[in-house]
Amino acid sequence: MPELSATDLFDRLRAMRLPLGTYAVFGSGPLAAHGLINEIGDLDVITSEATWKRVEHFGTIEMHGEDPVVDLGNGLTFGRSWAYGDVDVAQLIESAETIDGLPFVRLDAVAAYKRIAARPKDLRHIELMESAGLG
Repeated sequence: MPELSATDLFDRLRAMRLPLGTYAVFGSGPLAAHGLINEIGDLDVITSEATWKRVEHFGTIEMHGEDPVVDLGNGLTFGRSWAYGDVDVAQLIESAETIDGLPFVRLDAVAAYKRIAARPKDLRHIELMESAGLG
């Protein structure tokens, strides 16, 4: 999958005008928001049930492991849970930090998730966060 500009993906998400407090950017997106990376494969967004119902009609529902996600086909992917670990989506959304008008899962939670996933890109991201003293 080609890497995409994080800035472009953030603009696409912002244009959807989803209600704050019902979603948060997860995965690699928070690293981009903190300036640790510039390009990402896609933008993973965790959602409340209400926001899930709002976006599920605009894309293709795919399975990531046992978890359904909505892929909008434009680099935005929405899920009510995520594939690795026991993720408390409501808590992650509630504790999200707002950067440039978008909610992002806090880096400590992203780092914990990436340690569980332990894919090659996750290990690189953990190194970046640790080098920057974040996460």
